[in-house]
Amino acid sequence: MIVKDKSITVKKIALDLKLEEINSFDNEIARVNSIELNRPGMQLAGFFDDFPYERIQVIGKVEHSFLDTLNFKVRMERFEKICAHHIPCLIVSRNLEIHDEMILTAKKYQRKILRSKRNTTKLISRLFNYLEHELAPTKTMHGVLMEINGVGVLITGKSGIGKSETAVELIKRGHLLVADDAVEIKRLGHEALIGTAPEIIRYMIEVRGIGIMDIKSLFGMGAIKEKTSINLIVNLEEWEHDKHYDRLGLDEKKRDILGMKVDEVVIPVKTARNIALLIEVAARNYRQKEMGYHAAREFEKRLNFTNE
Repeated sequence: MIVKDKSITVKKIALDLKLEEINSFDNEIARVNSIELNRPGMQLAGFFDDFPYERIQVIGKVEHSFLDTLNFKVRMERFEKICAHHIPCLIVSRNLEIHDEMILTAKKYQRKILRSKRNTTKLISRLFNYLEHELAPTKTMHGVLMEINGVGVLITGKSGIGKSETAVELIKRGHLLVADDAVEIKRLGHEALIGTAPEIIRYMIEVRGIGIMDIKSLFGMGAIKEKTSINLIVNLEEWEHDKHYDRLGLDEKKRDILGMKVDEVVIPVKTARNIALLIEVAARNYRQKEMGYHAAREFEKRLNFTNE
């Protein structure tokens, strides 16, 4: 399930980032749904075309100094126009003094004013990282997520195929469990998919015939990890004699997760196949490709050279 149109309350932002609340209202409902921020220098100068009012508005030292050059009437006019838009909130950095005009117009339109001790650059960086994490598109997938030799591997397959049993074997081989059964995935920007486990089942594995096991207690802290990037998907499926399976590794397959393409390999499961070992090798092979060496393509080159 993908969660769309995520938002977060201004009240929660203030609490999590320890921002000072300059004003408050009954039944505060202001929410933020954009990770982008705006420093309203142009608006304070009177230019309101393409005003990104849906973003948090950050008043830094430069904007504050400019405001000090304006008289009361002009400052009142500029804040009137800013606050008339449905801005989520105004945040003032560096513990700077709050102008009376800001307080008056914020009260009129019920816009939240917050203040931070951080300088403007650090405040913006902290806000952006926080909002990117909180507002990231999310999806929950059925599977097991492990970190194998530094590669985040999402093991998928139908129920009963042996995902959890394979995960236990991989843990015994020194690899790290992130999540079993349900994997919560967040897309951070355009670069990374981060997977973690729901709080209620974190570090737990269910193995049919044994039940629920606490991996942290059984194998220690060195067997678990809170989160990891998802670099490779290994899909387990029952062996079908009549089905064609890639034998060279030239058929590169990808799966779309939250708009990002992730490398995927299919491993057929049958008696006597060591699935944990094969997944470990698949992770090593992925890492080798990322470092610039593709064994299947190298083999193809040798064949072509021999046939010339």
